[in-house]
Amino acid sequence: MNKDHIGELEELILLLIVMLKEEAYGLSIRKALKEHASRVVTIGAVHGTVNRLERKGFIESSLSGATELRGGRRKRIFTITASGKKALQKSKDVKVNLWQQIPELAIEKV
Repeated sequence: MNKDHIGELEELILLLIVMLKEEAYGLSIRKALKEHASRVVTIGAVHGTVNRLERKGFIESSLSGATELRGGRRKRIFTITASGKKALQKSKDVKVNLWQQIPELAIEKV
């Protein structure tokens, strides 16, 4: 598999990391997937995907401060890298190009 190729779930999670900004951590990403993409995934699927994205160099993570609300645990906050932004742009460009090649499949807004 090409290192800069991203799958659908990876693409959605990258987009949500950008959208969520400093609130981009595992559980918030899972909730946003359900709310914004109608995708229900396990927290394990989110963690597996962000780990893969981090290995590819598309995101970075850091730990937040510990809070009493979380029983002293810290959140792992994700941010997109320049390589991640490039991968998102490439994915978008491929899809837009394909849609432009088949205008008869274009769906009109109601």
